[in-house]
Amino acid sequence: MDLGTIVIILLLAIGSIQGLIYGFILLKSNKYNRLANRILAVILLLLSYRLSIQIMRLFGLGYYDSWYYIMIDISWVYGALIYFYTKAQTQSNYKFSSKDWVHFLPLVIQIFCSVFVRLQNLYWDGTKESLSWLGYYGYVVWMNNSTIYIVASILIIAYAFKSQKLLNSVDERFEIDITKLAWIKRIIKSFLVYFSLVLFVLLVDLVIYKSINDGSYFYFTRFYYYPFFIGIAVITYWIGLEGFSRRNDPELTIKTIINPDDLERLKDISKKLENAMENDKLFKDQELSLKSVAEQLNIKPYLISKSLSEIYNKRFNDFVNEYRVKEVQSLLQNSNNSKYTLLSLAMDAGFNSKSSFNRAVKKQFGISPSELKIKK
Repeated sequence: MDLGTIVIILLLAIGSIQGLIYGFILLKSNKYNRLANRILAVILLLLSYRLSIQIMRLFGLGYYDSWYYIMIDISWVYGALIYFYTKAQTQSNYKFSSKDWVHFLPLVIQIFCSVFVRLQNLYWDGTKESLSWLGYYGYVVWMNNSTIYIVASILIIAYAFKSQKLLNSVDERFEIDITKLAWIKRIIKSFLVYFSLVLFVLLVDLVIYKSINDGSYFYFTRFYYYPFFIGIAVITYWIGLEGFSRRNDPELTIKTIINPDDLERLKDISKKLENAMENDKLFKDQELSLKSVAEQLNIKPYLISKSLSEIYNKRFNDFVNEYRVKEVQSLLQNSNNSKYTLLSLAMDAGFNSKSSFNRAVKKQFGISPSELKIKK
C-alpha cells in the first residue's frame, strides 16, 4: 500500500469516525429539536457508512466478495433528509405525515436497482449472452457509469433549492432572529455548492471521456473519484462538529408580527421589570420565580414571559441571572468584600447554588467564575 493510499484512508477515516460519534450522540439528544437532531444524525451515519465502504474497498474488500452484496450506496436519500431537517428546524412541532414519505421513493428505487444489478453477478459467466437484456444494460448503466452520483447530485441540488425556498418563506411570513437560521443556511449552501460542482465534473467527464474512448467508460478509475470522497469526508467532519455544538440550541422562536398597541404594552411591562430589578433588586431573592414577580408587579405571568421574549429575546431565568452576575461584578469591585469567597458573593447576589452561578457566568461571558475577577 503506497503513501497516497494511506493518506486517503486516514482522511476518509477521520470523517467517518467523526460522523459515527456525533451521529450516535445526536440520536440520543432529547433536550431541544429532537426530530431535527435525529434527522441530522441519520445524515451523518449514512455519510459515515458510505465513507466506510470506500475505506474497505481500499483494503480490497467489497469487490465481488461477500461484502459486495451488503455494501449498497443509498445516496439518493440525502436531498430529502436535508429538506426534512430544514422543516424540523423551522416548523414548530413538525412531524412526518403520510404525504412526506413520497420523498423517500428515490431511495426505494436505488435499493431495488442496486440489488437487481448486483444479483446479475450470480448469472454472469463473462459473456454478454449469459445475462438478460435488462440485466446486461442495467449493469452497464448502473455500475460502469456514474449514474448513481449524477442522480444523487441532482436530487441534492433540487432539495437544497426546495429547502432555501422554505427558509425564504419563513423569513417573509414571520419576524424571527435571522442569525438563528444561519447554521441551516450554511448546511444547505455547502451541499448545494459542492454537489453542483460534483455534477458539473461528472457530466463533463462522462461526455468527454466516453467520446475519447469510443463509449468505453468506467468511472471508478477516474482522477476525481477519491477527491470526491475526501470532500464528503470534510463535509461529514464539519457537519458533525457543528451539529454537536448546536444540539442543545433552543428551538427557533417563530413569532407573528405584533401590532403597535400590544408592542407598547409589552414595552411598559419591560420597564416595570427593569425598575423592579435595578431599584428593588428583586433578583437578590434566591427563591425568585416568574410567579412571584408577577404577583409583586400585579401582571399576569404569561405577559411577563412574552415581554421578555419580544423585547429582550430572553427567558426569565436568563434575564434575572444577568442582573445577578452584574451584582457579583459590582461586589468584586468593592475592596471590603475581598475577605469573602466568590461563592458567598454569588449567594448574596441571589444565586442559590454554585452550579447555577457557574452556568450563568459561562452562558453570559463564556468564561469560568474564577475569571470573573479578572473581567471586573
